Amino acid sequence: MINLKQIHHVAYRCNDAKETVAFYQEYLNMDFLVAIAEDRVPSTKEPDPYMHVFLDAGNGNILAFFELPTQPQMGRDPNTPKWVQH
Repeated sequence: MINLKQIHHVAYRCNDAKETVAFYQEYLNMDFLVAIAEDRVPSTKEPDPYMHVFLDAGNGNILAFFELPTQPQMGRDPNTPKWVQH
């Protein structure tokens, strides 16, 4: 069995990075660590501005979010039952 001690970070998409950080600070008492804003995708160099924010989830774990302002709005996964998506 693997003895996992921490996860560097998991990342999710959000609609508004500033609002997301404020929520996690206020309601879950997570500390804001850093925000990275880029105009291009690092791996492909394609133009696609984004904001990547990181919050301290405790015990060396980090919770991260991407704000992707030029991409279509998020939606539910049509291949996953609604009761699973919460």
